[in-house]
Amino acid sequence: MIDGHILASGFISGANMLYNKRNEVDALNVFPVPDGDTGTNMSMTSTALAKALAEVKTESVSKVCDTMSYATLRGARGNSGVILSQYFRGIAKYMKGKSTCTVQEFAESLKAGSDAAYAAVMNPTEGTILTVGKAAATAAVFAAKEGKELKDTVAAALAEGEKTLAKTPDMLPALKSAGVVDAGGQGWIYIIKGLLSALEGNPVERNGGDSEEKADVKVQAAESGDIKFGYCTEFIIEKSNPNVNVLAFRSSIEDKGDCMLVIDDDEIVKVHIHTNNPGFVLERAVKLGSLINIKIDNMRYQHQSLIDTAEEKKAPAERKKYGFVAVCAGEGLEKLLKDLGVDVVIKGGQTMNPSTEDILKAANSVNAETVFIFPNNKNIIMAASQAAGICDNTAVVIPSKSVPACVAALLKFNESKTADENDNVMQKALSSIKTAQVTYAVRDTVADGKTINEGDIIGVGRGGIEAVGDDASKVVCELLENLYDDDEDEFITVYYGEDIEEGTADALCEELEEKYPDAEVTIRYGGQPIYYYIVSVE
Repeated sequence: MIDGHILASGFISGANMLYNKRNEVDALNVFPVPDGDTGTNMSMTSTALAKALAEVKTESVSKVCDTMSYATLRGARGNSGVILSQYFRGIAKYMKGKSTCTVQEFAESLKAGSDAAYAAVMNPTEGTILTVGKAAATAAVFAAKEGKELKDTVAAALAEGEKTLAKTPDMLPALKSAGVVDAGGQGWIYIIKGLLSALEGNPVERNGGDSEEKADVKVQAAESGDIKFGYCTEFIIEKSNPNVNVLAFRSSIEDKGDCMLVIDDDEIVKVHIHTNNPGFVLERAVKLGSLINIKIDNMRYQHQSLIDTAEEKKAPAERKKYGFVAVCAGEGLEKLLKDLGVDVVIKGGQTMNPSTEDILKAANSVNAETVFIFPNNKNIIMAASQAAGICDNTAVVIPSKSVPACVAALLKFNESKTADENDNVMQKALSSIKTAQVTYAVRDTVADGKTINEGDIIGVGRGGIEAVGDDASKVVCELLENLYDDDEDEFITVYYGEDIEEGTADALCEELEEKYPDAEVTIRYGGQPIYYYIVSVE
C-alpha cells in the first residue's frame, strides 16, 4: 500500500526537478520573444506544493493530496500554473478520505487529475500539457491493471508521456515551426521524472539549497492591525447535497470576522475565519452538511502581548461601492492606472506573472463591495479568475490582455451603473481597441513565415509576428500599416519602455503625426521592461 509519506516525498522530488529545469522549460517558448515563462510559472506553483508538503506531518494520503491541491491553488502563476493546480485538485478529489491507496488507485488519481485539468480549460488544445498528462495517466492505469508495482507504473507513465511530448510538434504547427516541444508538457514530464527518481531511492534535491527565488511582484498589503477577532476558526463542510447555497453561507458570516476564506470545492467547502463567535459560524455551517477537521485557536491567548484593546474599538473604514486591481509593469503605466482610479497595482506581467495568491491578497485589500480585476496579460487571466472565485469581496475579472485595453475599459466605467452593467460595458470596450508590441528576439527561428535572428527587433500584432527589423521605431511604423484603418480609427497611442530615450520617442511621434495627419497621436512614458513600445489604435 502507498501512504502519504511516499506521495509527499515523491512529489517534493518532482517539484525540485521542475525547479532545477525551469530555465530549460522557459526556453521552449513558441515565439522568440523574451516572455517564455512557463517553466518559471510551473516551478513557482510546484514550489508552493513542496513547501507545504515539507510542513505536513501525516501519513494520510487524503491529507497529503488536500495539501497539494490547496497549496497549488493559492500558489498558481500563469495559465500553466493554474492548469497544474487543477491536476492536483483532481488527484485530491479522487483520494478524498483515503488513508492509504493501492497502485491502481494512484494511477486512477492521475487520470482524475488529467480530467480536472481538461475541464478547467474552456477550449482544450491537443499538443499541450493536457495531451501529455492524459497519455501519462492512461499508461499508468494500464500498467497498474497489469499488476505492476508503483515504481514500474510511474516508469510506464513517464515513458508514454515522453513519447507523446515528442509528438507535440506534429499536433501544433506553431511548435513545429519553432522547433520545440510543448513547454507545459515538458514541465509535467519533469515532475513525473522527479517522482520516479524518489521511488528509485534517489530523490531530487533543489539546486541552490533552501534559498528561494522570489518573483519581483509587489502587492499593496491590506492595513495590518492587532487582533480584533480572537478565534481562528477552521473546518471543512462535507456538503449534504451539491446544490447547497455556499454564497448565502459566506454572506451570513461575513460581518462576524475577518481573514475569511470560503472555498467551494465540489463536494466540500473549506472555511477559515477569524471571529469572536465561532459558535455562530459553526451553527450556520452545519446547515450545509457535516463538519470535519474543526480547529479553533484562541489567538488572544496565544499572542497576549500583541493585544491592543483600543484597536478593537476602532470603527471600520466605510466600504465603497467599487474598487479596482490591475497588473502591470512599468512606473509610467502604473501611474496612469492609478490616475484612472485603480486601487492596487500588482507589479508583474511578462516573465513575472503574479500568483493566484498575489491577486487574491490585492483584491482582499480593497475595501469595496465589488472589485474589478484587470489581468492585462492573457497568461494571467486564469490565475485572476481563480483568485476571484475565492475572494472575500465580490470580484469580477475583466479579461484584459494589455494595459491599453484596461485603459479603454476603465474609461467606460460609470459609478452610477450596477456591477453587471459595468462588467458588460467594460468587456465590450476591450474589443474596441487594437494593440501591438515591439520587443526583441531571444533566439534564431522561423515564425509566421519570417526568418528571425537572435537580437532582431520584432513587432507582435494580432496576426503574430508582423514585422522584423533592426530599429524599434521603424518596426512601430510597419506595425501601424497593418493596424491603423483610415476609415475607422482616430487615435494612436504609443507607450515607450524603459530602454527608449525620450528624444527617440518624440521623434517617432513627429513621424507618426506626419504620416497620419487625421489621427490624434499621443506618446506616453510607460517605463515597461521587455517591450520597447506598446502601441494602441482605436
